[in-house]
Amino acid sequence: MNWIYEPWPWYVSGPLIALVMFLLLLVGKKFGMSSNLRATCAAVGAGKSVSFFKYDWKAEKWNLVVMIGAVIGGFIASNFMSDNSAVQINPEVAHKLSTQYHINSASESYLPTEIFATENLFQPFNLVILIVGGFLVGFGARYAGGCTSGHAISGLSNLQVPSLIAVIGFFLGGLTMVHFIYPLIF
Repeated sequence: MNWIYEPWPWYVSGPLIALVMFLLLLVGKKFGMSSNLRATCAAVGAGKSVSFFKYDWKAEKWNLVVMIGAVIGGFIASNFMSDNSAVQINPEVAHKLSTQYHINSASESYLPTEIFATENLFQPFNLVILIVGGFLVGFGARYAGGCTSGHAISGLSNLQVPSLIAVIGFFLGGLTMVHFIYPLIF
């Protein structure tokens, strides 16, 4: 079981992802996680008030099962198959986060406690950042016709030019955020 604790090399995980995408192409399905938000809203009756959610969500049941499996798999992996070791990040990045942004726990957990700890979560500044950021990411994913994983993995494997444009936009947006906007916020 020790082999499962370590990150898999690209030459194993990459072909496995490609195999899954090929199998989905064979059965005429497209993979994407952000579309599950629309399917979930439609399933609970949001189509009665908003026309965007008025569609046959049952045709996407298989993708809802994938989403539920990802949540359950993530829980199992993090709670039962993890060695709970510290996150390994570049020491220069850790130093910059500590000195410039006062985030000292970045190398200790995936979610820094300065932002995501229960007592910090409901501070007005953090709450506004999380709500605005969540809205922009959620709205952006739907406006772009899919999330980063949907476009980068599924769209590019289908050779879709709009997905290539979206991935370039995601990358440029991420660079802009990290280098220009994030320092202004924090």
